[in-house]
Amino acid sequence: MSSKLKWLAIAVVAILLILIIVPFLIPINKFKPTIESKASDALGRKVQLGNLSLSLLTGSVGIDDVSVSDDPKFNSGAFLTAKTVKVGVELIPLIFSQQLNVTEITVVDPQVTMLKDPSGRWNFSSIGGSSSKPAQKTPASSGSSSAESVSIGKLRLENGQITLGNTNSRKRTVYTKVNLTASDVAMKNNFPVLFSMELPGGGTMKIDGKVGPVDAEDAALTAQNVKLTISGLNLASTGFLDPSLGLGGVADMDANLVSDKGQMATKGQLKLSKAVLVAGGSPAGVPLIVNFDTKYDLVKGTGVLRPSTINIGNAKSNLNGTYKSEGDDFAVDLKIAGEGLPATDLESFLPALGINLPDKSRLSAGTMNTNLHVSGPTDKLVTDGNIGLFNGKLAGFDLGQKLSGIASLAGIKSGGDLIIEKFTTDLHMAPTGLRADNLDAVVPALGSMVGNGTVDAKNNLDFKLVATVNNNVATAAAGSAAGGLVGGTVGKMLGGGAAACKNGGIKVPLQIHGTTASPQFVPDIGGAAASLLKSQLSCVGSGGAGGLTNAAGALAGGSKGSAADTINQLGGLFGKKKP
Repeated sequence: MSSKLKWLAIAVVAILLILIIVPFLIPINKFKPTIESKASDALGRKVQLGNLSLSLLTGSVGIDDVSVSDDPKFNSGAFLTAKTVKVGVELIPLIFSQQLNVTEITVVDPQVTMLKDPSGRWNFSSIGGSSSKPAQKTPASSGSSSAESVSIGKLRLENGQITLGNTNSRKRTVYTKVNLTASDVAMKNNFPVLFSMELPGGGTMKIDGKVGPVDAEDAALTAQNVKLTISGLNLASTGFLDPSLGLGGVADMDANLVSDKGQMATKGQLKLSKAVLVAGGSPAGVPLIVNFDTKYDLVKGTGVLRPSTINIGNAKSNLNGTYKSEGDDFAVDLKIAGEGLPATDLESFLPALGINLPDKSRLSAGTMNTNLHVSGPTDKLVTDGNIGLFNGKLAGFDLGQKLSGIASLAGIKSGGDLIIEKFTTDLHMAPTGLRADNLDAVVPALGSMVGNGTVDAKNNLDFKLVATVNNNVATAAAGSAAGGLVGGTVGKMLGGGAAACKNGGIKVPLQIHGTTASPQFVPDIGGAAASLLKSQLSCVGSGGAGGLTNAAGALAGGSKGSAADTINQLGGLFGKKKP
């Protein structure tokens, strides 16, 4: 080994010995009371530290078992705990003057509990000390408070956990993998922050921007101007929707958030995928996109949703309303209105509302109108209002087959598509199911229908309707049916009278059971037959009074039957067996 290499090796060994031995010569633990005292003054909370250790290799002081107490008004335990805190220090002043100058702080595996009381105040609001201590007048010469004088070149939180809740509820939400990096941190600074954490049930949230100056009276009101990004937020896991009812959805959001003096403005876009909004629903096949603009009062816990839009494909509705914080949830009062919405774009979202089109059918045409009021806590939303479908076409739905019992009477042909001229209803939608009132539909192949019904949590239908068969179809069919029953001249007279009768058609009571995907139409046979007979007997003057009298006589007084027999025969047209 050459002389130069020999001396170089000796120098390296000496340096290593110094780096290993010197930390033991510096009584680093003597700084613990000072650090605890200054940290407690700065935060306004009691700070306790475990063992301190010095590493000259990394130029840092290690602190074990750190604890910061909570505001006693909220919790008697700790607000923050951490197994290890690494404090970067300036080595020269520390070695030669035993002076501790902090350059950066890294908190490893912190556990933070964040609680809100019924008034909307957070347990971290008093961080900084000013709001947790009685107001005191200090001489002008005293300068800034301890908290305001603290400055940290770089602050890091690594792999933390945040537990979020309310003081009047046992419900807690846990967020993991919390990471934060901030530079030039000081109470009076506007400093850059990069924050991220993992959300319950998967997904992430990121905040990137500037924060500060810290509000001296309430840290929760600290000014900020950041970009907020949420990816893969599971609404069932976070409690926004009730998972016990099978409700859910996945939300993604990009927004700009600006907060100052307790007023927070947020503007951006929210995408909701795989939404299930009522029990018995199934995940929507298309996302719902909300372009929103909202302002929220952090002190009052109330917000206003300024004119915004809901988009499902090319179907665009207007959205506005208010919302407020209520314990663990937000309560909303929103209005949704849209006109001329393309039904083909909305079709794939209907399953989220518990509405599945009949098997092998699809909406191939039509427009929809909506006028809805959404209210209640976010996990139990209730929707009231009305919806309408106009000039719609349900391709692949055979009405003649579904109504085979009355198809021959009404003249409905099997096969083809179902044309819906109009379908309107008042709607009440809750997490447990859907109710439709004042239903009014016009279907050219049949006529019109009115009634009401429900779709329950298991997607079962229970509708009671009255169908009025088209006049031009009903009269001809009725006359032919009646003519066949009485035969001969009387039948022709009654048939002729019926053909000319303009009495509004035959009313057929219907019940619809099954599911929206496989509806079962059950006609009221007796009611339909009675309606048919009544329609004939009401045609005075249309086919001649004398002819009608003769026909009535044949029906009522013939040797082979009575009016009751005739009704039974009419029932046979609907597939009903004769007694």
